[in-house]
Amino acid sequence: MLERKLIDTAEVPDGATLELIAHGRDHMITLERNELMSTRMQYSEEQLAELTIDRLSAEAVSTGPNMLIGGYGMGFTLRAALARLGPDARIVVAELVPKIIEWAKGPMAHHTGDCLSDPRLMLEITDVADPIGEAADGMRAQFDAILLDVDNGPDGLVRAENDKLYSPRGLRQNREALAPGGVLSIWSAAKDPRFTRRLEKNGFDVEVREVRARPNNKGPRHTIWFARA
Repeated sequence: MLERKLIDTAEVPDGATLELIAHGRDHMITLERNELMSTRMQYSEEQLAELTIDRLSAEAVSTGPNMLIGGYGMGFTLRAALARLGPDARIVVAELVPKIIEWAKGPMAHHTGDCLSDPRLMLEITDVADPIGEAADGMRAQFDAILLDVDNGPDGLVRAENDKLYSPRGLRQNREALAPGGVLSIWSAAKDPRFTRRLEKNGFDVEVREVRARPNNKGPRHTIWFARA
């Protein structure tokens, strides 16, 4: 039996301590023994990108969408988006924890590949709320899609400060940061009907999809909201 090995820890600003665990060639990031993400179960994070791109207009996809992903995690969403989009796409990844990127370039480099050096990528070590606020205030171009996977869902588990993204004020900012016809997509480890109603109350048309963690229709069921203003 393969032994789990602690590789490193990372402090989340104003939040918890994450652990990077190796299990053979696989890796997982955990919080107090809770597995937040794993290289064995990436399908729903990939579908966050795939299903969002499916919902963009043909014009946005053909001309190269301007997309924001928060955060990097293990890069599953970013790599799926890069694989689907053409050379004119622009993808901003906002990652709050610098060590997440250090891990991607170091012990998880065999999973990362060359995605962090892709010319379509702009990597920003920052709270994803910052580029959202800048786009909402007209300080940068609006996004055709905003993809949020910054915690375990709309309730902050890793960092209480993440709750602001899903508050009524945060949702209004997200809406204002989207270009006309843009899509806000949110990943969650669990269902949350109250959050669906909150999205609707704040001016979004909402579609909720349930996606398995593995492509063989096995593993935990995760939830993705697709919200269009």
